Amino acid sequence: MTKKAAVIKGDGTGPELVNAMLHVLKECNTQIELVLCEAGSEQWEKHGGQTYIPEETQKIMEESDACYKGPTTTIPSPDAPRSVAVSTRQKFELYANIRPIKTYDRLSPDKKLDFICFREATEGLYAGIELSISDDAAIAIRKTTRKGCKRIVDAAFDWAKKNNLSKVTAITKRNILKRTDGIFWGEVERAARENPEIEIEEYYIDNMAQQLVKNPERFNNSVLISTNLFMDIISECASGNIGSIGNVYSANMGDNYAMFEPAHGSAPKYKGMDKVNPTASVLSGAWMAEYLGEPEIRDAVFAATDDVINEGKYVTYDIGGNATTTQMSDAIATIAKEKLRK
Repeated sequence: MTKKAAVIKGDGTGPELVNAMLHVLKECNTQIELVLCEAGSEQWEKHGGQTYIPEETQKIMEESDACYKGPTTTIPSPDAPRSVAVSTRQKFELYANIRPIKTYDRLSPDKKLDFICFREATEGLYAGIELSISDDAAIAIRKTTRKGCKRIVDAAFDWAKKNNLSKVTAITKRNILKRTDGIFWGEVERAARENPEIEIEEYYIDNMAQQLVKNPERFNNSVLISTNLFMDIISECASGNIGSIGNVYSANMGDNYAMFEPAHGSAPKYKGMDKVNPTASVLSGAWMAEYLGEPEIRDAVFAATDDVINEGKYVTYDIGGNATTTQMSDAIATIAKEKLRK
């Protein structure tokens, strides 16, 4: 049975990056039905409404087996809707935001990193519960539930077991946030008792940021796990070690659905310039192909991207080249197609 994916074109540079991703998958002869749809601030500014995701797009997403989201813009105004990503994570209970951090030989000749970040993606401060208590003061509520902590912790430990990783590193501020991070850490300890072959370690968020600058190699072959805002910050900090945020791809996984997206924003100042790095977009699409039953496409695209970046001939400005988005994605598509023929 043919799998179906909703593909949100996004804002800013989103449409051109989505086109690059689609080109690579189609050159690899994907059999997934890819349905383009609109969501984000640009369509909202034209049409209005209570959400960045139009009803028609929501229907396509509900009828699909997975979703791909190009970069979208979230307007930082109290009157603007919740972001496309947060809305989708909460709607489909996509509780595990997963961002792999891995270096490329040409970009990081003196630093070899390979670890993965697991971020709880449905609650915490991103639950968006805010109250104005006067004209000059407001409160944001950090929502933490045992259910939410248990499922992200179990997902992280399952990943460690499946990928033969021996350590899970939890990031908290438990000395200050004793109750909320106390629930989270309690679930980490519970999972560790159930999986005694996996070592656990705890870092406070401020120390963790320092370690990612000073000695990130210490986290190789491990799973980093934290609550929503903490891991959003830490995974972005970690991405600074691998050449460019344009290289960081991600998935948002639930029990029955997933959304795949580049970890970076929409870069509106580069819109239409055919300039931005397509790596994260292309690799997110390849990961979606694997999720929907085409692991051979995932393997070919990942290997081809390694080849293109490490050769350095067709790479974009942010990773030391002068190729366009189209030229880089064309190079990846050509090599991936050749690998699939072998």
